[in-house]
Amino acid sequence: MTVFDSIPGKTYEVKEILLAEDITRRLESLGIFSGTKVDTLNKKRNGAVIIKARGARWALGKDFAKGITIREVE
Repeated sequence: MTVFDSIPGKTYEVKEILLAEDITRRLESLGIFSGTKVDTLNKKRNGAVIIKARGARWALGKDFAKGITIREVE
């Protein structure tokens, strides 16, 4: 499952980031890496996903959201 497939209102844990190395490094510098818990807040019509990670809200474009694999946290 990817962030793009996530359901708003649920909490997930990042499993892996499958994006270009420079983008992966940028996300890691923002605190989004394997093991990080993220909450999906909203999904926009254009494919963007609004998430909350480490107390900050982030908008991820469709391509970025499809490159981050997650699993649901109970």
